[in-house]
Amino acid sequence: MSPDNKLLPKRIILVRHGESEGNLDTAAYTTTPDPKIQLTESGLLQAQEAGARLHALISSNPSSPEWRVYFYVSPYDRTRSTLREIGRSFSRRRVIGVREECRIREQDFGNFQVEERMRETKVDRERFGRFFYRFPEGESAADVFDRVSSFLESLWRDIDMNRLHINPSHELNFVIVSHGLTSRVFLMKWFKWTVEQFEGLNNPGNSEIRVMELGQGGDYSLAIHHTDEELERWGLSPEMIADQKWRVNAHKGEWKEDCKWYFGDFFHLLADSDKECETEAAIEEEEEHGEVENNLLTNSEDNNEEELCNGQCS
Repeated sequence: MSPDNKLLPKRIILVRHGESEGNLDTAAYTTTPDPKIQLTESGLLQAQEAGARLHALISSNPSSPEWRVYFYVSPYDRTRSTLREIGRSFSRRRVIGVREECRIREQDFGNFQVEERMRETKVDRERFGRFFYRFPEGESAADVFDRVSSFLESLWRDIDMNRLHINPSHELNFVIVSHGLTSRVFLMKWFKWTVEQFEGLNNPGNSEIRVMELGQGGDYSLAIHHTDEELERWGLSPEMIADQKWRVNAHKGEWKEDCKWYFGDFFHLLADSDKECETEAAIEEEEEHGEVENNLLTNSEDNNEEELCNGQCS
């Protein structure tokens, strides 16, 4: 399939699981493996409400009545339960399929978690940095980034090769039911955010929905569905929000030259032209040459003074 005929999803929607027993009481992790942590009654209701919101969003365009949805879900019990409750809002004909995807699971914090030790560990993480800190016997956010990157490659291959056998007349939506940190890492990878920008992000709430929608030019943006206030609450800086707004009408592959984290965060100053760069290099060379001559002159004067002293002393 040629790139021009790619059946791009209209929306890629990230959903965090509903409230879990571990969210309610972290002591649950001391006796229950993280993948087996269940949703609370409140979490089940949150997931049902998320399903209703998703259905309302996806079916809101009267000009696209033949919409479809495909789900990716983390293998953890709390995400699978969240998906099950979300599914109550959709009929069978609307759901193309579901894939359990291990690469979008929760960050691994180790095996059974000792509560006191975990508190100390999280203090260390804040001192070390949330992205690179690796939990003992577990993962860092950087490790999660690597597997999420691999998942994204598979996602694009599904689209490129039309593995989902999408009918061109259907509006396609991807819904990814996952975890808080994993969702933040997904957005970091997709929008090429820096480590510093990632560390300023806030975790989504239970069953919170974050919508990446396809713009007119073929790029995805959070700013189509979400307000500036929401993006700011998530921890996006003014520059990151401006970038999301630019993406609304940007053409896929287009380069935003004034995006500071592509250039400004890595260089103190770049010359505007090759000629200016050569001029600056010549000036630096002259200054360096002058400094060498001054050093030679100083050394010569020192030598003369030393010889004069030696002559007088002898």
